[in-house]
Amino acid sequence: MSTTKPTTAEQGSHSNYRRSLGTIALTATGLGSIIGSGWLFGAERAAAIAGPAAILAWVIGAVVALTIALTYTELGSMFPKAGGMVRYGQYSHGSLAGYLAAWANWIAIVSVIPGEATASVQYMSSWDFEWTHGLYDGKELTGTGVALASVLLIFYFFLNWFAITLFAKTNTAITVFKVVVPILTASALMLAHFDTSNITDHGGFTPNGWSSVFTAVAVSGIVWAYNGFQSPLNLAGEARNPGRSLPKAVIWSIVIALVIYVALQVAFLMAVPGDKLGAAGGWAGLGYNSPLADLAVAWGLNWLAMLLYADAFISPSGTGMIYAATTSRMIHGVQENGHLPGIFGKVDKKTGVPRPALVLNLVIAFLFLAVFRGWGSLAEIVSVATVISYITGPVAVMSLRRLSPDLKRPVKLRVMPVIAPIAMVFGSLVLYWGRWPLTGKVILIMAVGLPVWAWYEIGKPLTQGRKPWAELRPHLKAGAWMVAYLLVMALISYMGGKEFGGKGYLPSGWDIVVVALVGLAFYFWGVRSSWRNPSLVQVEAEIQAANEADEAAEAAEAATIGAQRSGESTGSDDDPAGEGKARTGA
Repeated sequence: MSTTKPTTAEQGSHSNYRRSLGTIALTATGLGSIIGSGWLFGAERAAAIAGPAAILAWVIGAVVALTIALTYTELGSMFPKAGGMVRYGQYSHGSLAGYLAAWANWIAIVSVIPGEATASVQYMSSWDFEWTHGLYDGKELTGTGVALASVLLIFYFFLNWFAITLFAKTNTAITVFKVVVPILTASALMLAHFDTSNITDHGGFTPNGWSSVFTAVAVSGIVWAYNGFQSPLNLAGEARNPGRSLPKAVIWSIVIALVIYVALQVAFLMAVPGDKLGAAGGWAGLGYNSPLADLAVAWGLNWLAMLLYADAFISPSGTGMIYAATTSRMIHGVQENGHLPGIFGKVDKKTGVPRPALVLNLVIAFLFLAVFRGWGSLAEIVSVATVISYITGPVAVMSLRRLSPDLKRPVKLRVMPVIAPIAMVFGSLVLYWGRWPLTGKVILIMAVGLPVWAWYEIGKPLTQGRKPWAELRPHLKAGAWMVAYLLVMALISYMGGKEFGGKGYLPSGWDIVVVALVGLAFYFWGVRSSWRNPSLVQVEAEIQAANEADEAAEAAEAATIGAQRSGESTGSDDDPAGEGKARTGA
C-alpha cells in the first residue's frame, strides 16, 4: 500500500527542517493567520447577515474554534511534524479518512492565499486614483485586479522561498503591526462616532432573526478568521519545544484575536452613519468596497484611512505569507501519507524549505484566483471546507487515546472525553449553519479529490501487478464513518429549516437537535472505527526511536559532566599544597 513508507525516509526528510520557532514566533504565526483580511471585511459582512448581533457571532466562533483547537493541541504535541493537521486522521483511521481530512484541510487553507491577495486589491480599489477604480467592479476583481493579485501571490511565494528564519522574523514584525493597527482603528472610530441608536433602530439587535447569527458564524468570514489557529500546528516540525509552545500559541492567538474582532465589530456598528444605514434599508444594504477605510473618510479621519489602505496590503500579505508556508508543510504531510509524488516531500537542505510544495500551492492559488475573484465567495468556500476538516480532530484525539494509551502526550487534558464530543457537535452545527446549497457544493468538492486517493490506493498498485483489495479493506471500513457523515449532513442541510436554506422538512429548533444528535452518533462511530493501521505503527516507531536517542544523548551528557567533575576532584587531590594555598588566600 502507498500508505506505508520506510521510517528512514520520513526521518530523513524531516531532518532538513530547522527547529527554530519558539512560543512567541508560533503565537505570532497563529495571530498573524487569524488577523488577515478578515478584520478588514469581516465586521461589515457579519453585520450584513446578522445586524448588531454579529458581536455574538464572533464570540460563538471563538468558542467553537477554541473547543476544537484544544483537541488539536494534544495531537500537535504528540506528533510534532510538519503539516500536522493533515496527518492525524491518517494515524487514527488509515488512508481513506486520513485523505478526506487532509483534502478538506488543504482546500480550506490553500484557498486563503488568493483570498488575502483579493482582499488587498479590493481595498486598493477605493484609492483616490482613476486607475484603481477599475480593479474591482463591486462584486469581483476585474482582469486588471486579478493581474495585480497574481503579483501579490508571487510576492508571498518568494518570502517563503529562502529560509524559515527569514519567514519567522518577517512574520513577527508584520504581526506586531497587524495587532496595533486594528486596535488603533477600533479606538479611533469609537471616538469619532458612537451612535448607539444603530443597535435599536433599523430592525433592532437581531434584524434577521437568531438563525442569522449562526449563519454569520459559518459564512461571513468568522470561521475563516479563527481557522488561523492551526498554523502553529502545521509548523510543529519547526518548533523548539512543541509540547510547551504549541498549546500556548494556539490558545493565546484565539483569545487575543477575539478581543480585537469584537472591538472592531462594535466600532463598525456604531460608526456607520444613521442616514446611510436608513437609505440602504438596513445592514444588509450597505455596500462598502473598503468598509473601515470608507468609515474613516466619512468621519474625517483621513490619516486613519491612509493607514488602513497601507495595512490592507500588510495584513493580508502577512497572512498570505503564513499560509504559503503552512500549506507547503501540509503538502509535505500529504506526500508522506502516500498520496502525492515523492518530489513534494523534498525539503531543501540549505534553507529548510519544502520548495516543490511551495510551487504546487502557488499554481493552485492561481487557479482559485481565476475562479473565485471576490473575497466574499472565497470566504464562504473556505469557511465550510474548514469546518469539514475540523471534525477529524475530536474523533482522532480520543481514537488515539484508545489505540495508543501509552504514547507520550506533552499536553493531556483530563476533560478531553467531554470536550471532544462537544467539539464534534459544534463542528456539525457550524457546517449546518453554512446553509444549503453551499454545504452541498463544498461536500461535492470533497468528492472531487477522491480520484487522487483512488489512484494511489487502487490504480497504482494494480499497474504494479499487486492486488490492493485485501490491504485496502480495513482502511475502507475505518473511513466509512466519514463518508457517511458527509452524505448525511448534506441530506440534513437539504431537508433542514428554511432559515438555513433547506426545504423546511425539519421544524425550526428540531433541526438543531437532529444535527447535534447526528454529530454525537458519528463521533462515537468514528472513535470505534479507529484501528492500528500501518501509519500509526510507523509513527510510534519513529517516536520511540526519537525518545531513545534523546535518552542516550542525555545519558552521554550526564556522563561527560560526571567525568569533568571527577577530573576536577582528582586534580585537587594531586595538588594538596595548591589547595592549601587557596584556602590560605581565602
